[in-house]
This record gives sequence, structure tokens and C-alpha cells, in this order.
Amino acid sequence: MKQDWAIKQLGDVCQVQRGLTYSGKDTVDYSNTVVLRATNINLKSSSLVFDELKYLRDDFEIKEIYKLSKGSLLICFSSGSKTHLGKVALIDEDYNYAFGGFIGQVTPTKDISSKYLFYSLISEKYKKYISELTDGVNINNLKIKDLQAFLIPVPPLEEQKRIVAKLDKCFEAIDTARANVERNLNNAKELFQSQLNQIFSQKGDGWVEKKLGEVCEFENGDRGKNYPSRSKFVSEGIPFVNAGHLDNGKVIIENLNYITQENYNLLSRGKFSIGDILFCLRGSLGKYAMIDSLESGAIASSLVIVRVTKELINNFLFYYFDSPICIKMIEEYAGGTAQPNLGAKDLAKFNISYPPLDEQKRTVAKLDALYSQTQSLESNYQQELDALDELKKSILQKAFNGEL
Repeated sequence: MKQDWAIKQLGDVCQVQRGLTYSGKDTVDYSNTVVLRATNINLKSSSLVFDELKYLRDDFEIKEIYKLSKGSLLICFSSGSKTHLGKVALIDEDYNYAFGGFIGQVTPTKDISSKYLFYSLISEKYKKYISELTDGVNINNLKIKDLQAFLIPVPPLEEQKRIVAKLDKCFEAIDTARANVERNLNNAKELFQSQLNQIFSQKGDGWVEKKLGEVCEFENGDRGKNYPSRSKFVSEGIPFVNAGHLDNGKVIIENLNYITQENYNLLSRGKFSIGDILFCLRGSLGKYAMIDSLESGAIASSLVIVRVTKELINNFLFYYFDSPICIKMIEEYAGGTAQPNLGAKDLAKFNISYPPLDEQKRTVAKLDALYSQTQSLESNYQQELDALDELKKSILQKAFNGEL
């Protein structure tokens, strides 16, 4: 670090103000009085978003200290998720908005540039500092005094401006590269979805269309007195799978819950084996997974086991569940409610077109190959995105070490 740099606490170069408090009776469907909340700070981009605005009655009195100030930063002081604690966004315009009690405003003094401060508060050093600060059981809280104690290297203002200009240029190039990689990643995903749509929407020679209930069997989980509550979970035993364990067509075994063999034996239904497909009926509606490694286990009430009959092979049905045709039917049957859900009887009404078994096998082999290629591309693109994220971290570290 250079000799003319000083190490100062954030409280020495900034003013910190918690947001205003209000109650449900102060809120209305729409007004000219907008109050921003923690959800208006995007964690990934560290920017303001205005998708979900909260409105207060127009006669609600708001002091100037609770209004956004251009050049200041909004920061999350309280959140149910620790990862959101301390997230920041630069106030880049004169918005006539207020900010609520779960967030606050950090206003730099004349000794520090607002953009330099912003870059300081998206650095890994800052994130590590915040991650080690928490209190409360159900909610994580950042105390003003702890935020004020965060140490920031403060060079002269002209040096700050030079660093900001360099960071702006570097990050603009990184963001452009990231956008290109994300576009390629989406193209790879769309290519596979396009192939799925083409296969499951066609009706070639020998293809038939039936309801899933005509070619599959469905088995719900046991909802009786022997249903495994969380208190019955053990550290090892028989896997008990819920919707949160399904991801990308697979069961994530690292975070599984387990029940005893005795509890498993008491269940009258909802027991799966190799080759079964699990489908989520509630919550994460439409998530699915093929059982390919777990020899046995049981399902939570949010899932249903789907087994093919002699007219289908399970891998063909597996790909059907990822097809745009199936996704569209899920949306239709779910009815667009706030908490969409299906029953096994609804799932049984879904239409599926399929060819003879030999052609199903050839189709699955073709999709397996394309899926493998797509996964390889996605993995490569994700590695590129991770590398760009690491580059950002490295550049920020160099900047605040005086090496940029």
C-alpha cells in the first residue's frame, strides 16, 4: 500500500442512516410515495431494481433523512438470508423515494468518492467481514457500529478517481464478456429444448398419443400416521427425498434426509427403486428426477413416483418431463395460482406422443448424446463465467492494495 494512503473506519468517512419505519396500515396499492426495501437491492449486480415497489399513503410524513440521496449507497441491514446481509447499491439518480427500516443509506463525506466507496463495499474483503457478523435466530442483522468499524484504504481523492476510472473500464470489458458467455450458455440450453420440442410435438408414422395415466402408474407418498416428520430423521439410514433434493433431473444425494429401516418398513406406499421417476406436485412444481443410483428410499408428500408400463421406456418419459410440451401442460393444469400444485390425477391427464419401443430407444440415444454435448458446453461456459467473477475479485483486491 502506498505511503500517502490512510486506513480509516467507514464511520470516519461516511454517515450512516437507518430507514424509516411504517406499518401495514400505512401502505396502499398505489400512491406517489414510494419506499424502497431490501428486495430493491439486487444481490448479484449490486444495483437498484424497481420491480416490486412499496407505496405509502400520500399523507405519510417522511423526513429528508429518510429520502434517497444521489451519490449515497443503499445497504441491507436486516434479512432472513445471510447472503443478502450487507448487499449494496449505488444511488445513481435523484429518485424521489424513501428507504425502509430494513435497509439504510451510507453517505460519503468529502474525503471519499461515492464510486470508490461502492467498489470498496463489493470487494471480497467487505463480503468476508459482513459474513462474520450476525445475530438473531430467524433474521440476520447488521449493526451500524459494526458497519462503521469496517476498515477502508483511503488514498487521496485524485488517486481515488484514477482507480475508479480504471475499475470502470475493466468491469465494462468483463461485463461485456460475461454477457457474451451468458448468451452462448442460453443458446446451448435452447438448442436442447428445441430438439425436445421437435421430438415430442411430432406425430410420425407409428406414433400414438395417449394420456399419461394410460401408460404410467403413479404412487403417492404415505400420508398416514407413519409419515416421517423432521423429528424422525436420522444421520444415516434409508433416503427420504423431498422436492428440495431434486435438481437438473437428478437426486442430489449430498443433502438427503434419512429415516430408519423400521420407519421405512412401516410406510405403506411411496417407496422408490432404481428406474423410477420422481415428479414434484407442489412447491417446485414440475421438478423431476430419475432414480439411477439410490437402491431404495421413500418420498415426501410433495412428490409422486411415476413408473412406466410396457409401452414406454423410462428414459423416454424422463425427457418428456423436460419438454416444452409437458411444461405447457403443467402451466395449464396448475391454473396460475399463487402456490401452484397438481395432483397425481391431474398428471395422469397429460398427453404424451410416443413411437414404438425400438424408435424410443433410438430417440433416447440421440437425446443422450445431445444432452451430453449440451452439458459439456454448459460446463465450459460456466467455468468461463466463474473465471470472470474471479477476475473481478482479483482486480478489486489489487485496486485496494494500491497495485492497480
